[in-house]
Amino acid sequence: MSNIDSLALALTIAMTLGVVAFLVAQKTKISFVPILIVLGLIFGPVVGFIHRDIAHKLFDYVRVFGLVIILFTEGHNLKWSLVRKQLATIGILDTVGLFVTAFVAAAFFSLLFHVPFMVGFLFGAIISATDPATLIPLFKQHRVNEGMRTTLVTESIFNDPLGIVLTILAVALLVPQAPSAKLVETIAHYTTLYPAAVIYFLYVVILSIGIGVALGLVGYRLMEWLKLDLYPEVYSLALAFGGFLIGEWLHTSGYLVAAVIGMVMGNTESLFSRSKPSADVLSTIKDEVHFNEILSNFATIFIFILLGASLDLKPLASHALLGAAIAVVVILIARPLAGLAIKPVKRRPWREYLFISLEGPRGVVPAALASLPLTLGKTYHNPQLINWGEMILAATVVTVLLSVIVETVWVSYLNRRLLEPGTPESD
Repeated sequence: MSNIDSLALALTIAMTLGVVAFLVAQKTKISFVPILIVLGLIFGPVVGFIHRDIAHKLFDYVRVFGLVIILFTEGHNLKWSLVRKQLATIGILDTVGLFVTAFVAAAFFSLLFHVPFMVGFLFGAIISATDPATLIPLFKQHRVNEGMRTTLVTESIFNDPLGIVLTILAVALLVPQAPSAKLVETIAHYTTLYPAAVIYFLYVVILSIGIGVALGLVGYRLMEWLKLDLYPEVYSLALAFGGFLIGEWLHTSGYLVAAVIGMVMGNTESLFSRSKPSADVLSTIKDEVHFNEILSNFATIFIFILLGASLDLKPLASHALLGAAIAVVVILIARPLAGLAIKPVKRRPWREYLFISLEGPRGVVPAALASLPLTLGKTYHNPQLINWGEMILAATVVTVLLSVIVETVWVSYLNRRLLEPGTPESD
């Protein structure tokens, strides 16, 4: 079979399995994310219908392009009026919570796998982000109140790109020769390494948000001026990927830029209240959002199916038990500890704190980053990094699977016992 035929077969199988996964998820009320990974695993390394090398090559491209589309699309779905009310909580979860999750996971990973802390920190950074692709349909299905839904979904949308930034930072500390580490190494010439890491993180976050806001405003005004009622989908994708490229060229986070552009474009009515958007502009934005949501579903299918199909069963099986232990730590220790930072905000009731602490599934971004350490090890012909990369990959996959399954299954119970479904969140 030629490479083209193998590629076409892999894509066909992935799309078919995507349909199967959505049907199974609909019947079982379990998130489709773990189902996609398991199906990819079965049809990839187990029965060999998707060649592992083909899956791995495709995954390297899909995880980048797919993440841009997913984050850009999810940004549209944020309501600024609700985000503003929960801004303090979201900000704390996306900064203090992100770092606490990463460091707790890092400590346990390095302890259980007997590796240096910096290797554990790379795992912690990869696993630090929660998953909007899992939370959005899950919360709608179980009628979680709008305030809580906005808090956790917004946290998730922003900690996805911030988790990527943290991962790039961890790579810079562990693999200084990696291309993504150049800016950190440059800053470190004028300071020491750890202050350089802090400066880099702040630089990326602030500049990425600034670029995203600027491009979102310009993009909206151009849409209004050009009256883009034909093919707005092409325009919006060009804007998203253009923002991603600008962010990457400036050594910031292209993913965060894309998410912010989506948020600005999706909140035209509230952000431009002084000059109310015309019905034509709102209709155009609605059309492009609908199209991008379809693309986002495709991206999710390809990311998780190809992740499962590209896995090597030997290291996955050998590290599965420790990976499960790490998953329990992330779900029941790291996330609740991260959530403690928000307890003083608005004197939140313990019930709300518990719900936030127990609903932080890992998903698209950890899955997309899971193979990065292994890829770096192979790129630089580093056997030790390859070994660490296999550990990180196995632990990440198991954590994603268990967190999504567990936190999908118990959300209905938690919603009934801890929250009032469908009502606003307490202030």
